[in-house]
Amino acid sequence: MGKKAPLLIMLLILCHGVSMTMAMWVEEEDRSNGPSMQDKKLFLLQNSKRVVKTDAGEMRVLESRGGRILERRLHVGFITMEPSSLFVPQYLDSTLIIFVLTGEAKVGFMYENELEESELKKGDVYQIPAGSAFYLSNIGEGQKLHIICSIDPSESLGIGIFQSFYIGGGAPVSVFSGFEPRILESAFNVRKQTNNFTMCRRRVSGSELSKFFTRKHEGPIVHVGRSHASASSIWTKFLQLKEEEKLHHMKKMMQDQEEDDVEEEVKQKTSWSWRKLLESVFGGEIENMKKDKVAHKSPRSCNLYDRKPDFKNSYGWSVALDGSDYSPLKSSGVGIYHVNLKPGSMMTPHVNPRATEYGIVIRGSGRIQIVFPNGTNAMDTHIKQGDVFFVPRYFAFCQIASSNEPLDFFGFTTSAQKNKPQFLVGATSLMKSMMGPELAAAFGVSVDAMQNILNAQHEAVIVPALQAGQ
Repeated sequence: MGKKAPLLIMLLILCHGVSMTMAMWVEEEDRSNGPSMQDKKLFLLQNSKRVVKTDAGEMRVLESRGGRILERRLHVGFITMEPSSLFVPQYLDSTLIIFVLTGEAKVGFMYENELEESELKKGDVYQIPAGSAFYLSNIGEGQKLHIICSIDPSESLGIGIFQSFYIGGGAPVSVFSGFEPRILESAFNVRKQTNNFTMCRRRVSGSELSKFFTRKHEGPIVHVGRSHASASSIWTKFLQLKEEEKLHHMKKMMQDQEEDDVEEEVKQKTSWSWRKLLESVFGGEIENMKKDKVAHKSPRSCNLYDRKPDFKNSYGWSVALDGSDYSPLKSSGVGIYHVNLKPGSMMTPHVNPRATEYGIVIRGSGRIQIVFPNGTNAMDTHIKQGDVFFVPRYFAFCQIASSNEPLDFFGFTTSAQKNKPQFLVGATSLMKSMMGPELAAAFGVSVDAMQNILNAQHEAVIVPALQAGQ
């Protein structure tokens, strides 16, 4: 009995948690006249918004529902970029966790007043904190870039799903365009009388500087490189400058940056700098101009597929990434997971006691069942590639792959701690661990009968599913 006491306490806590969650759900839905309890797609995210669309790519976001049932909301974003394209420099009011689904990318990101560049490949995870300037480019040879990202709205301004602040361009509007011309002239050391701001070996006036930040460009995602006829953006033009012209321009942009500004900005590890972004976008030659500095360790990417599965058997596998594996997740409070179910297999009914789970079907199809705390079915629906589901904390659920194809899903959890899902059924399940007179009495059967039921399943976590007619 002594060994079973902690398990009984855990079960009581889970029961209390789901009952409280159910009560809050009902109260919130009644008050907001939200989705009906009879909605069999209640836990699918279906409010899709296209926030960026150009010839070079797009970004689409599925907005998370509100309500007290979710202790924390996460929006799910999908970024698609054509070959040789750039998501222009910007900063957001929300933290992004990006996952490279297919393709290769280069991300430039401000860390301790230094620009850090990382090349990302399939399976890489990378964090971009709110307020940090960054850019993203597709460097894959002739292939599209597909990224899935979580968007944390907890720090947002509440203007739409999230708010972008673009650094360059007239479409989208740059944040510089809102300043008076005289402010920009002073900041960039441009004088109308002397015209002493030099760009590309010719004199540029204050009025031309204003046009530089307000001219119309191709949008937030642009083609770059000579291979694209439409690649006429300012970013491509700078990349096509001769080496000495880029160096001359960058020297001028850098000369007004005082070294005594660094100490204050280093305190803000996610601070951004226009100068540093220009260094990256306009060419790598500027590295030769940097003085020797004390090396600092910046966050790097982490590849989900370089890790061994946390669980694997003949029917599938699962792998998870938390704050102890990738430290940037700690500050975001987000975990990551990936599950692969082979055709006709099932992840047994289980509960997440620590976090809400968001899942994105990236390949194949199947079903998901979610159960309300009162024992009624909350959702039993078919899911396919591109669908996004969420499961509130404490709710019991299971996923089943179709008989003729796998079910492959990736997702985010609202906790950076090890999730430790509680599997209710299977060889290593909660019920198997609690086996004894107390559990048998709870079901009103004998211990022998209880043992016969629980011992029938020899597999754990992922098991073969009975098909129709079996």
